[in-house]
Amino acid sequence: MSGVFSVRAWSKVWVYRETFVLGLCNTIKTAVTALIIALVLGIIFGLMATSKKKILVLISRVYVEVIQNTPVLLQMCFLYYALAFSGHSLGIIATGFLALGIYTGAYMAEVIRTGIESVPKGQFEAAYSQGFSYIERMYYIILPQSIKVILPPMVNTIVNMIKNTSCLYIVGGADLLSLTYSFVTGENTGGSYAPAYILCGTIFFLICFPLSSLATTWETSLKKRDNRNAAIKEA
Repeated sequence: MSGVFSVRAWSKVWVYRETFVLGLCNTIKTAVTALIIALVLGIIFGLMATSKKKILVLISRVYVEVIQNTPVLLQMCFLYYALAFSGHSLGIIATGFLALGIYTGAYMAEVIRTGIESVPKGQFEAAYSQGFSYIERMYYIILPQSIKVILPPMVNTIVNMIKNTSCLYIVGGADLLSLTYSFVTGENTGGSYAPAYILCGTIFFLICFPLSSLATTWETSLKKRDNRNAAIKEA
């Protein structure tokens, strides 16, 4: 019954379609909440990484290097089980929010740092000479210029975060992949392996592919505009 062309298997998937809808909703909820956490952390540590204070730069580097060089699954298990055994369990969904937010925040911090550092130093000096405070320099001068560098890789980071929501499976989450597994192994719903996993993969693809295409198109468009502007200046 698990065959790709099994009518009975596909029918069972259709009958229990609410399971996949629930998984999709939980995945989106997890991704959106984690994204908010990641953006906050990314902005904070991205700004710290570009500050002139060595202690702030050091803290930012430690955070980025530790998080980026350890598996997100390990971080998720640590948060879930370490807190659970200490009597302060956050729950599976909350653990997903926090773990994915912290993990993605490290990549967001690097994206923001790279974007800020792409702005010519003369812009920083000019803003400083005009009496702008650090916050004003970033808000009015630096970030608006760096946004074209930041956005394409940021979208790619968001795509990776959406796919990483599947890691909740390891702690028994209620995301799309976890509920798909529960479906194919359930007493009343089990057996429709191929249709269920094809549907799960298709849903992820329909979410991630447009975002990936947007990032690629955006980046290509920005490069063409920069090349066009450079050609105009040379002329």
